Amino acid sequence: MNPVTSAVSALPKVVARDVNVFYGDKHALKEVSVDIPDNGVMAFIGPSGCGKSTFLRCINRMNDTIPICRVTGKIEIDKRDIYHSNLDVVQLRARVGMVFQKPNPFPKSIFENVAYGPRIHGLCKSKAELNDIVHYSLEKAGLLGEVKDRLEDPGTGMSGGQQQRLCIARAIAVNPEVILMDEPCSALDPIATAKIEELIDELKSNYCIIIVTHSMQQAARVSQRTAFFHLGTLVEEGPTSEIFTNPKDKRTQDYITGRFG
Repeated sequence: MNPVTSAVSALPKVVARDVNVFYGDKHALKEVSVDIPDNGVMAFIGPSGCGKSTFLRCINRMNDTIPICRVTGKIEIDKRDIYHSNLDVVQLRARVGMVFQKPNPFPKSIFENVAYGPRIHGLCKSKAELNDIVHYSLEKAGLLGEVKDRLEDPGTGMSGGQQQRLCIARAIAVNPEVILMDEPCSALDPIATAKIEELIDELKSNYCIIIVTHSMQQAARVSQRTAFFHLGTLVEEGPTSEIFTNPKDKRTQDYITGRFG
């Protein structure tokens, strides 16, 4: 089955072919095929329950944690099948960072929140190296200036927007290649949301970023490509400007113009 996509300019980072997801007898995701380019942002949009978060969670095999869930088809990152039996899922989840809808810092200090991943993955040989990784990650997440004098304070004591940027710093700290964001701004106020969007814009040159969002305005602001899901099917995918101004499928048109959703 050919992907519902026009050719992407660069080699794709993530390639999905005929991906199906079943929760018991429920067929939640149907024959999804798409190429996701590197160094940019792809947005998944669509009404609630359409399969966009389900597909996102296939990319770091988070659906493995659900006993009744079964995934078929193929997903490759850099041409390597991430569902192959000899693939180390722990290593995969280091390469594919995840930022959730609700900020979820560990009940540890700001420093330890960011240091945790590099430490357990053995990414640093000394305390000085770990210190550098923590500072670099906080800086990349646009947070270092706000917290550099209180790195020993608990991460849970920060504002919601700061907590979400801390979670992004935590994801960056293990040197991922792909960052998945599942509605990362839905629990945040407009000012915090603007900061996260600025951060996504800065990070896109170094990472493949995939964001699930209910906000079409957000998708239009932050992404270069958009995929529209409906009833478990990927209806169409293409450059964000085209999806929003000249969609090929009537279902996309109806969703974007507010006829359903």
